[in-house]
Amino acid sequence: MSQADRLRAIRAVPQGPGTVAYFDYDGTVIDGYSAGAFYRKRLREFDVGPVELVRTIAAGMRGIRTDDDFREFLALTLETWKGRTTDELHELGRTLFRDEIAGQLHAEVWELVAAHQERGHLVVMASSATRFQVQPMADELGADGLLCTELEVSDGVLTGRADGMTLWGPGKAAAVRKDAADRGVDLGDCFAYANGTEDADFLSAVGNPVAVSPTDELRRLATEMDWPILDCAPRGGLFPSGTDVARTAVFYGGLLGGLSAGLGAGLLRGSKRPFLDLACSVGADVGFGLAGIDVEVTGAEHLVSSRPCVFVFNHQSKFDVPVLMKLLRGGFTGVAKREAASIPLWGQLFRIADVAFVDRGNTRQAREALQPAVDTLRDEGISLVIAPEGTRSATPRLGTFKKGAFHIAMQAEVPMVPVVIHNAGEIMWRGAQTVRGGTVHVTVLPPIDTHAWSAETVQSHVDDVRSRFVETLGQRP
Repeated sequence: MSQADRLRAIRAVPQGPGTVAYFDYDGTVIDGYSAGAFYRKRLREFDVGPVELVRTIAAGMRGIRTDDDFREFLALTLETWKGRTTDELHELGRTLFRDEIAGQLHAEVWELVAAHQERGHLVVMASSATRFQVQPMADELGADGLLCTELEVSDGVLTGRADGMTLWGPGKAAAVRKDAADRGVDLGDCFAYANGTEDADFLSAVGNPVAVSPTDELRRLATEMDWPILDCAPRGGLFPSGTDVARTAVFYGGLLGGLSAGLGAGLLRGSKRPFLDLACSVGADVGFGLAGIDVEVTGAEHLVSSRPCVFVFNHQSKFDVPVLMKLLRGGFTGVAKREAASIPLWGQLFRIADVAFVDRGNTRQAREALQPAVDTLRDEGISLVIAPEGTRSATPRLGTFKKGAFHIAMQAEVPMVPVVIHNAGEIMWRGAQTVRGGTVHVTVLPPIDTHAWSAETVQSHVDDVRSRFVETLGQRP
């Protein structure tokens, strides 16, 4: 069943909180296992002894097929967490979510959650993992509830024991039945999403079960039970496919070829601007073409109709930069965080393009760094590209907009053009080093006149522009 079919099925259900959508976490909401992020951090810090390492590898090779297996695996974790405070582990969970786990979020599941919420349905996470692992994602999804394996705490410190039943297998199904009873809802009207055979009872408990990127065993069972199957795009994991590695090499090879051609033109003409413009246009065209990546644009006429201007875009992925190069072709520069100056290839290109590097923690430095951008807009007619979120968002959720881009547009007295990038994160996941094939969808909104803006009204303009992004992102092609 396609994603469109799943969304139609959700929208066919009556509105209101009488319907609850229960989402398994590991393997369902995310591609992979949140516990892996916690364990990899300990490995990086040499915090795993040889005995524990052997026991963990042995448990992983046996697999988790029963509740006893899960309890044994959980015990390995609880031994290392014993004596640590809940505050410490919640902070660790938030950090790992931001830096690693959020990048594993299935875009398809994000859309399912949004569709349920649009219908007024309740969304509840149901996971055998601990609260420290699941709470950050539950918060990000705006979940109405969280069912998970709770841990025993004494005076804010973990004792090393579980608190009550674990939510692996039958325990999860029992927790969902109790939650539905407490809420006074009929499970026959509810949805459940899971990927593993251990969740067969969980899926069977509701009237609308969906197997999400299921294991082979669950796929066979779902076929027998006539349950819908939704296959999500793989997130790449720790080891990207050979195809993606080759595609990435071809993409950067084409991009570098364009840069070389542009450099030659710049040297012949004695100017770096032709180099920059040719590098953006030819390099991006060659790289995208060789890698099999397309860009579909709605509102392309707004890319050229009001230059010079301030282009603002939502920042999902490192791939946003080449997308903008392909769209804008030339005649622009940008603003980036200071750390971007050290990114291989991009850092050097940013410097050549006179990108303003901003220290996000130093307001005075940021103002000084942005002044040349204002001057360039006003005096040279070179447009400016800036992400008002300030950094890449951890998930598809749009972040808070900062005011810098709005002040620049106001001071330079140029229009602002919103560029809404729908899915660049699916071509290059957050944190990934390789690209996937596919099509990036972009919507360019009409230019916004800034002449009547003032320092007193700037916040209202920030809110207005952000609302346009939110509305457009909700209309993804």
